[in-house]
Amino acid sequence: MKENTTWNWMAHIIYCILVVACLAPFLLLISSSLTDEREIISNGYSFFPKVFSTEAYDYLLSGGSNIVRAYGITAFVTIIGAGTGLLMTALLAYPLSRDDYPARTKLAFVVFFTLLFNGGLVPSYLVYTQILDLKNTIWALILPGLLMNGFNVMLMLTFFRTSIPKAIIESANMDGAGEFRIFWSIILRLSTPVLATVGLFQTLNYWNDWMNGTIYLTDTSLYGVQNLLNRILSDAQFLASNSFGANTSTLTTSTPLETVKMAIAVIGVIPILIAYPFFQKYFVKGIALGAVKG
Repeated sequence: MKENTTWNWMAHIIYCILVVACLAPFLLLISSSLTDEREIISNGYSFFPKVFSTEAYDYLLSGGSNIVRAYGITAFVTIIGAGTGLLMTALLAYPLSRDDYPARTKLAFVVFFTLLFNGGLVPSYLVYTQILDLKNTIWALILPGLLMNGFNVMLMLTFFRTSIPKAIIESANMDGAGEFRIFWSIILRLSTPVLATVGLFQTLNYWNDWMNGTIYLTDTSLYGVQNLLNRILSDAQFLASNSFGANTSTLTTSTPLETVKMAIAVIGVIPILIAYPFFQKYFVKGIALGAVKG
């Protein structure tokens, strides 16, 4: 009993250290974004700002309508893209989990092949711009992500094979249920953990994506929040470099470059932090099932 108590205390101490190690960078990020630019340049970053300032957020929100529009575009792309991608992943993974599907082996090889190789940037760009004509459209931010991630397919396939009893599917077939009815009314209803896990992965991919906007968009009115923040940072760096050459004082007053970097990270991550607790229970359960039973 005493030995178990000692191990429990050691485990709690280790977990507390890990929690502090995870939280410390984020707290430093928030603190730095609320610190005066001149204080950071003079004394470096600190967990407790000596000179409180919201100058970085004022700089970012000076074009408030742009930020709001970019958040709206990113939210639309994330909801549509993650929802559609999740459905497509499930529609592919379910047949692969069925032993009676004739093309299961060949299709599984194709999915696995995509984990190792891809066509590259140039062919992808030509397909989306020349053939599908998606350049400077909102669909250029959605469609590339719908080409399903092989890892997500394998994760969902493993869950279907190991966590859903075959007897349920056989019973449904005997009762006259078709494949679509089985998939929609039984399989999806029993797959909440893995759906939440894969859904979170895809949500993060769409929310944090900036590459598609950089490649396929030249119309800044279609920028999502990541591309807009990236452009603001580039503009701030340009202004800072020019100001530094002309007048050093201008660098520290009109262009809060260091604090803007921190504020950009905070603005980009806050919505995900708000959404994560709603996924956490299913996310952990889905990962555990996929790892243990896979």
